Amino acid sequence: MQALVLERKGELSLRDIDLPLDVGPTDVKIALHTVGVCGSDVHYYTHGRIGPYVVNAPMVLGHEGAGTVVEVGSAVTGFKTGDRVCMEPGVPDLSSRASKLGLYNVDPSVRFWATPPVHGVLAPFAVHPAAFTFKLPENVSFAEGAMVEPFAIGMHAAARARIMPGDVAAVIGAGPIGIMVALAALAGGCSRVLISDFSAEKLAIAGRYPGIIPVNIGTEPFAATVARDTDGWGADIVFEASGSPKAFGDIFRLVRPGGAVVLVGLPVGDVQVSVADAIAKEVRIETVFRYANIFDRALALIASGKVDLKPLITGTFAFRDSVQAFERAASGLPTDVKLQIHVVEG
Repeated sequence: MQALVLERKGELSLRDIDLPLDVGPTDVKIALHTVGVCGSDVHYYTHGRIGPYVVNAPMVLGHEGAGTVVEVGSAVTGFKTGDRVCMEPGVPDLSSRASKLGLYNVDPSVRFWATPPVHGVLAPFAVHPAAFTFKLPENVSFAEGAMVEPFAIGMHAAARARIMPGDVAAVIGAGPIGIMVALAALAGGCSRVLISDFSAEKLAIAGRYPGIIPVNIGTEPFAATVARDTDGWGADIVFEASGSPKAFGDIFRLVRPGGAVVLVGLPVGDVQVSVADAIAKEVRIETVFRYANIFDRALALIASGKVDLKPLITGTFAFRDSVQAFERAASGLPTDVKLQIHVVEG
């Protein structure tokens, strides 16, 4: 079976590879239709590692997937051949202490697609537990289904923020996750969201959404803009979604006294923050690692029409052009937000 294989840092191949496709009693087999290109996939391609996760052997990329059920395990109920689905890519040990606490996303033994040494799903077929598979409503396309996974991160961040109706939020970083965090914050009750970036192109895309106020930090300091918008009080919630170490220098200047800072972006190195500034404002600090117990709600919001992610899809590639898709993603074109790959057409 052909798949997009990261052979090693900087080297991709579209080639045959043996992947486990045995369907267990609680599994479903899925024919992949659309798979998104995630920043973590690109980071493995360009750097060969993310923190402790190191590519030591060839690995199939891709974890933002949607497709069609083609086989159902003997004990599975609620799915049938032909169902259109999306998949939550992390499979925990459901008997673990973390899972029993409802924190299965931080289960040390979780197996997450395209995280070494686990293969991803940029391939024609995948087998996955039915418990982590979700039917797509008729009005949700495969392309939108493949966007549920990154949107779930935004939803998880909004839930961790404990938004109150009317809150003002600030988001650092207008990449795909930053924009999805902003959309989730609005859906969660924020009255408006200021979002910062250096990219005028990405800010223009974010600014198309009512309630999102783009701020180009190449021309105006974000802290000054947030202060002006809030009469000097600060944002109720600050989401850090860039992962840039430079973003942490002013982070506590953005937030109001008693507000919350939610760390979403994963820095590639150590960061410096002023603990004294956080204490002086009694800031609540939350962290986000993927998501838990929220995939179905992310899908429901998309299906309701209250959140439209289609404008974020800025490029679609055929499966045969998967390597080119990653090369384009790695080039960092300012006009790109989310690239997707059609594994099959139709």
